Amino acid sequence: MPEITVIDIALPALTAVIGVIIGWAMRGRRSSQEKAAINAGWQEQVEAQRTEHQRLLNQSKGLMDRISQFQASNRDAKNRAKELAAAAQKASARRDELQREIKDIRSNLETVVSQRDQLQTEIAAHGDSRNAVEQKDEKIFQLSRDLENWQNRLPPLIERYKVRNEEAEQLEADLARARLRIKELENDSVDDQTRIEPVRDSEILTDGRDASNDPSDNEINGQPRSAKNPDDDHPRTLRDNLKKIKGVGPAIEKTLNEMGIFRFQQIADMSEYDIDRVAQRLKGFHSRIYRENWIGQARELSDRKSNV
Repeated sequence: MPEITVIDIALPALTAVIGVIIGWAMRGRRSSQEKAAINAGWQEQVEAQRTEHQRLLNQSKGLMDRISQFQASNRDAKNRAKELAAAAQKASARRDELQREIKDIRSNLETVVSQRDQLQTEIAAHGDSRNAVEQKDEKIFQLSRDLENWQNRLPPLIERYKVRNEEAEQLEADLARARLRIKELENDSVDDQTRIEPVRDSEILTDGRDASNDPSDNEINGQPRSAKNPDDDHPRTLRDNLKKIKGVGPAIEKTLNEMGIFRFQQIADMSEYDIDRVAQRLKGFHSRIYRENWIGQARELSDRKSNV
């Protein structure tokens, strides 16, 4: 049996010590890598949450600006409605006054005609009195002249009454449109409010570290260019036949008109927010608007109309 020397014992011990040192070093390196990966992941999650928070702040600021503009438009429309109501009241009062004047003139005419007929009867009954006849003739002449005068005054008064009546009807129509515009602005200001709720589970934003900064389909990109101007009454001569767009029927055209969309150019200039607003009003027409290419058709029809 060979003798066991110190070298035989030292070599395995040295090998074991070296293995332990190498294993410890590899374990420390792996721990450092895992710690760096965890820190990088948390840093990415924190940055994603910070970016999302900033996006929500910007969205809230845009909504507050739009609400302020809606309130200003609502105030202007209410002031316009008050002015139209006052003007309509004045026109109605003037119309009533003209009606009373016309009624008085007709009553006077009937009185003059009755007096003339009575004088003619008296002349026929007392034909033997020449002086009386002359006096009666003179009186008849005076009454005839008065009658002619009243007849000349009646047509201008009737014409003035017709003009005042038309003005009153126009003011009443303007007042009705202004009140309808106020109601639309109040509905829009209520419908456009966004509700932001806190996240109940924090892992929803951090799970998978896939937070996105892309704007959603319903994110507001600016003021809708298709919003109706309160001072624009949209007479028939300024309206386009929206049914020429494929996919737009009479019911959809009526809904678009109620939202203040009357021309091809308004549809051609619609933004993503305008499309979402129309799709919400038409009960989910978002994909159909793109599929049927309403904007492209509107641009083509608008260009064709401008070239005519």
